[in-house]
Amino acid sequence: MSAEGAAARGSAGAAAGGDLGGAETGRPAAVLCGLGSWLPPVEVPNEQLCDRLGVTAAWIEQRIGVRSRRRAASGTATVAMAVEAGARALKSQGHARVDAVLLATVTSDHLGLAGAPEVAAELGLTGAAAFDVSAACAGFLHGLSAAAGYLAAGTFERVLVIGADTMSALLDPDDPGTAPIFGDGAGAAVLRAGDAAEPGALGPFVLGSDGGRRHLIQADGGGALDRYRCTGGAPVPYLRMDGREVFKQALGRMSTAVQESAARAGWPLAEVDRFALHQANARISGALARSLALPEHKWLSNIEQVGNTCGASVPLLLDHANAAGALRPGHRTVLAAFGAGLAWAGTSTVWPRLASGA
Repeated sequence: MSAEGAAARGSAGAAAGGDLGGAETGRPAAVLCGLGSWLPPVEVPNEQLCDRLGVTAAWIEQRIGVRSRRRAASGTATVAMAVEAGARALKSQGHARVDAVLLATVTSDHLGLAGAPEVAAELGLTGAAAFDVSAACAGFLHGLSAAAGYLAAGTFERVLVIGADTMSALLDPDDPGTAPIFGDGAGAAVLRAGDAAEPGALGPFVLGSDGGRRHLIQADGGGALDRYRCTGGAPVPYLRMDGREVFKQALGRMSTAVQESAARAGWPLAEVDRFALHQANARISGALARSLALPEHKWLSNIEQVGNTCGASVPLLLDHANAAGALRPGHRTVLAAFGAGLAWAGTSTVWPRLASGA
């Protein structure tokens, strides 16, 4: 355990401003200590998509909950966005060093080449451990889980976990089932070794997968199974999605992740203050809140302005909510995500006091 974590043990509950539930003092944990995000400057409102897709702006907003999304400009892709978000998270924690960089993404800049080492180098962290995590929209939470394991084992003292995706690279501009949903962006968090009773300590993780339903969300072409060809008939790696079935799976899997994460933290579901879920579709979040009989004001949301940003979704949401004051120190918070693979994840934390990385 770090000296910083040990020093915080005695006053953890008071610093949080809330009850830490069943946290066991003295147990090693990963503690959230930095947060940052970045969005490309190019904004694409619904009205710019309507003519090509043959739908109205109101139709997009009603079915998805999105009014606009961001698009990475040519020459700016996943690594560049990850560097921007990572730099802000490092600033938020108060200094520029970490021992490892984990990048959660499904839109690598180069086929077969991890982006995390390049991100680390751009941040002045050459020599740090660095690797990518691929679990689609659940990738950031899987990255947090991996980082927590390293911190608990004493392998590292601090880890930067980034979720970044350039989803526009996978979108068919003529597909109304995907083109209006997704946006580009990046979000990042710094975790340090600490104590389970501290504010910001991550609770037990809920992780799962169902590869038998991988066909519900996937991009065909470009992989080892369906390779690019230099002659005619080259596959186009556009993202395809069975919207109706994905809705059902997301609702069921995230409901389980939310309930199990709260239970493992020792919290009655009704006493959770905030739910920070992957921003897949506003209708999914609304349906989930109703199915669990919980007030919708507890469900954080930013999908209206950014769309579904895949691996960047959860850290972007956390950073935006923290900056806006929707997440306050002491809030019992449950995180959950679901995405292609299929893969899902969940965890919990008592929200700490975090500086802005902007």
